Amino acid sequence: MINHKAIEIFKNSATYALGKILITQAEDFFETLGEMGIRFLQVLKLIFLDIKNRELQWKLIIEQCSRFAVDSLPITLAIVGMCSIIISMQVAPEMVKQGGEKYVGALMGVVTTREMGAIMSGFAIISMIGSAYASEIATMRVTEQVDALKVLKVDPIQYLFVPRVIAGFVMMPIVVIIASTFGIFCGGVAAFLSAHVSKLNYISSLWHGLYVKDITVALAKSACFGAAIALISCTCGYLAYGGAKGVGLSTTKSVVWSFVAICIIDYIFAMLFFF
Repeated sequence: MINHKAIEIFKNSATYALGKILITQAEDFFETLGEMGIRFLQVLKLIFLDIKNRELQWKLIIEQCSRFAVDSLPITLAIVGMCSIIISMQVAPEMVKQGGEKYVGALMGVVTTREMGAIMSGFAIISMIGSAYASEIATMRVTEQVDALKVLKVDPIQYLFVPRVIAGFVMMPIVVIIASTFGIFCGGVAAFLSAHVSKLNYISSLWHGLYVKDITVALAKSACFGAAIALISCTCGYLAYGGAKGVGLSTTKSVVWSFVAICIIDYIFAMLFFF
């Protein structure tokens, strides 16, 4: 016989509550992942159709490119520059002590170009642009503006997703180029001030230690970062419900998912090209 009292006690326990939370989170994870896959295919299809029919919304694309690159550039440069200074100040003196002064530039070039420039730029853009994308579309969703677009026979995916994904894919490599260049420069200044590494040694080491492969992989990786940030942020905003609370939850989810996506994409590129 079923002991109803024991079942009731179990349902009121912390174990049951924790299990319920885990199941809910797992369901939400797979649902969001599936929605992202669907939106990705829809966006790809619409981009190819727009290119074929010459119907790209250039005004919206240029507007989103400006937001993605220009608006986020100051904070991106600040983050990448400070990280380069911190790393150079700690590494350069130790390398000089060990007789490795001529390798400081190569180290800073490789670290900044391969990883730090793209990763830190991605984190800055997620914080500023990705969260803004998610909150904007989530607000449109909960206030039924997305439904109004459908009534007006405007495809929400084509109007909201496509310009943002294209902007992320195109502009993220440009941001990374500028941020990495600035980071390498800041690293050189910090190396000179902290360990008296000469400009000639730093530039020569950078020239011989940085390869075209490092730059091309960083650009390809950053393009994937930009597209992923835009797609994830738009998808999380598009799935929002429940008023102001839903907007906040979708924005938080977009930031977390974007961070995770960047780490996964970075790992894939590292395995493919540098393992």
